[in-house]
Amino acid sequence: HMLISFPPSKAPASAIKALKGRSAYIFLQNHPEIRCSQYWGGHLWSPSYYMSTLDNMSKEVVEKYINDQKYTETNKKPHKGAQ
Repeated sequence: HMLISFPPSKAPASAIKALKGRSAYIFLQNHPEIRCSQYWGGHLWSPSYYMSTLDNMSKEVVEKYINDQKYTETNKKPHKGAQ
């Protein structure tokens, strides 16, 4: 999850394209071995994305939710049916 802000004059698709493009460029500059990996197909990001407004939630509530995800993911227990 990410919380980003951009001016209303910027189209959402343009904002995401810029974010994905620049972050992929920086990541692949630091990890050139990934670019050649057969698993990546030459692209770091999927072409899809999901975007939503804060609606009636405060920015602080959303920031807390995102930050709490870090702890949820690291503290997950294997599913009972998992090997």
